Amino acid sequence: MEWRMCYLDVILVPLGFLISIGYHFWLWHKVRSQPHTTIIGINAAGRKNWVTSMMKDNDKKNIIAVQSLRNTIMGATLMATTSILLSAGLAAVISSTYSVKKPLNDTVYGGHGEFMVALKYVTLLTIFLFSFFCYSLSIRFINQVNILINTPQEPMSIVTPDYVTELLEKGFVLNTVGNRLFYAALPLLLWIFGPVLVLLFSITMVPVLYNLDFVCSSTGNGKMQGVVNENRDFV
Repeated sequence: MEWRMCYLDVILVPLGFLISIGYHFWLWHKVRSQPHTTIIGINAAGRKNWVTSMMKDNDKKNIIAVQSLRNTIMGATLMATTSILLSAGLAAVISSTYSVKKPLNDTVYGGHGEFMVALKYVTLLTIFLFSFFCYSLSIRFINQVNILINTPQEPMSIVTPDYVTELLEKGFVLNTVGNRLFYAALPLLLWIFGPVLVLLFSITMVPVLYNLDFVCSSTGNGKMQGVVNENRDFV
């Protein structure tokens, strides 16, 4: 009976992962080819215009720029803290001598051997650690932008709006990756209770993420093409 339960883990959990990975590859392709149809692409073009505006009129808008970046850093810090706390909790569970699987043996489907339980917790721990890593790097880049965006614009200055925009985009891309890793860990939390829930949750998340990632725009072709040209260098 145990090998049949493990068989469900081997089939259903990777299938859930493939569904999520396939969606994100398709999203990446859309961001590269048609950024004006995605939230990520439109936001990237908007951030480029924002940086240019802030640096062009820095004397009047420097406080607005710093406050906006500070709010972004606070959000990334909150998620980084959450990720590392969850990682610490999972590490404590893994190293604990108490067997957390005993109350679940007769209530859910899936493998409950020592190896399978360890695999579940180690996989969760790894994803949360990578999420923390991405959030930490995101904070690093945005902190750099926080200083450089107030750099005086001189004719020979090497700190240009394009350079600051590139740093800001790296920070936001890492923030997005951290978010998606955090989302990927949610189905795995249900893996503790069985692989069927992982597959169902992964399938459910695809339409939810689609509604969050894509927009229906009635903008004219000229404006849409302008967004494509502006965003292509930063995605």
